[in-house]
Order: sequence, then structure tokens, then C-alpha cells
Amino acid sequence: MGDIASLFEACMVVSFGISWPLSIYKAFKTKSAKGKSLLFLCFIWFGYVCGIVSKLTSGKSITYVFFFYVLNLIMVSIDLILYFINKKRESKTTG
Repeated sequence: MGDIASLFEACMVVSFGISWPLSIYKAFKTKSAKGKSLLFLCFIWFGYVCGIVSKLTSGKSITYVFFFYVLNLIMVSIDLILYFINKKRESKTTG
């Protein structure tokens, strides 16, 4: 039964993670932070950190699902970095 639970958990995390490469690409190409919410990105980042800590402290063996938590955390971190870079770029052009 645990394998089924891990499969569905992986499906959930992969589904959430599909949007991050698109978001990163858009932020990189447009060089804009418009349409991004810093609060939203921070909550998502925190959620992935909590998921990773949960996996590490559960006492259960780490499965392949852990990889998707880490991958998503990396992608959200990249999106956060691009947010600050683009925000700074925008403030220079308007200020």
C-alpha cells in the first residue's frame, strides 16, 4: 500500500512542479517580475522545505518522491532569484 501512496504523492509533486520551468522561462525571457507574487513564491518555497524536512525526519526510508521535492525547491528558488533580479532591473528603469 505504501508504494501506491508514494506514487500518488509523486504525481502530486510532479503536477505542482510542471509549472515551474514555464514560470522560470517566462521570467528569464521577459526580464519582468510583473504578475509574480513574492508572498506566493515564499509560501510555496516554505511548503517544499517542510515537505523535505518531513521526509528526512519521518524515520521512513527516502523514496524517489524526495527527488521531486528537492527538484521543485530548486526551481522555486531559481524563480525567486529571478524575481529579485527582475524587480531590481525594473526599479532601475522606472526610478
